[in-house]
Amino acid sequence: MLTVDFQRFRVAPGERVLDMGCGAGRHAFELYRRGADVVAFDLDPGELDGVEKMFGAMRLEGEVPAGASATTVQGDALDLPFPDDHFDKIIASEVLEHIPDDMRAMRELLRVLKPGGHLAVTVPSWLPERLCWALSEDYHTAPGGHVRIYTRAELEAKLKSLGFRVGGHHHAHGLHAPYWWIKCAVGVNNDKHPLAKAYHQVLVWDIMKRPLATRLAERALNPLIGKSVVVYVTKPATPERPAEADREIADAV
Repeated sequence: MLTVDFQRFRVAPGERVLDMGCGAGRHAFELYRRGADVVAFDLDPGELDGVEKMFGAMRLEGEVPAGASATTVQGDALDLPFPDDHFDKIIASEVLEHIPDDMRAMRELLRVLKPGGHLAVTVPSWLPERLCWALSEDYHTAPGGHVRIYTRAELEAKLKSLGFRVGGHHHAHGLHAPYWWIKCAVGVNNDKHPLAKAYHQVLVWDIMKRPLATRLAERALNPLIGKSVVVYVTKPATPERPAEADREIADAV
């Protein structure tokens, strides 16, 4: 289940791409399939162990193009262990809402991204997230949980203040918001509740089968109750040499 739209966020074989806060690795795996040189970065070594094993399985099954590479790195988003101007593209999906000092994390993303490079940031959308917080205290007070609710305007303003150029946005996972409202209402950890269990089965079926009816339903729901909002930004190139990459995002949105 991808949140970033790879029709907007195009990745070419051989590009060096960071998945910052990769979690279980869903975007890192897609980047690897597209031939990128992927760095899956996370604070949790347990998550990274699973990602590393999946990278190995993908290589064994021949799922990745020749020349692609993938590695895992454990560390802190506030102090990325990479040189300046290192990555062609970066994904930071569903991670900034967990970080108290989000501006410092954004500065680190700006630092390690090449001039003209693209960053895709995804965070929970304001309305679905606000309802989750209202329905369940456990949802947002668990250790390592969400520490803030972003509006898109706030997220874009913070990124702009650091020097990023905003290129467009969209919402994703409109079918998933009701599932989380149910979970918050019946107990975030109560996976056995009949209603939560039934809705989860529908989501799994939808992900596996991708029927046209649910694709159309989600497309209609995304702008209204999409669980995530995705913002695409560019690190400007030097004034003397404007990057073609700056126009790539603008043309796609």
